[in-house]
Amino acid sequence: MIGFILAGLIIGALARLIKPGRQNLGLLATLLLGLVGSVIGGAIASLLGTGNMWELNILGFIVSVIAAVLLIGVAESVAGRRHVRR
Repeated sequence: MIGFILAGLIIGALARLIKPGRQNLGLLATLLLGLVGSVIGGAIASLLGTGNMWELNILGFIVSVIAAVLLIGVAESVAGRRHVRR
């Protein structure tokens, strides 16, 4: 479980480094988006036949980072819409 949380934090941090611009996300949001991205990436890699969803593999890691980048973009757009309405 600790490894899963650590992997999520690393994936979330990498996604924030890859995504251009400044993100207004805290450490907890980065961790959660990284965890969700790692689950999505693991599921996609598993569907492609690269191994078990809960194993660390290169394709799963790459897809996880891509999923986390997309999730950060979605989180920013949702937060931006809420901020504009106030």
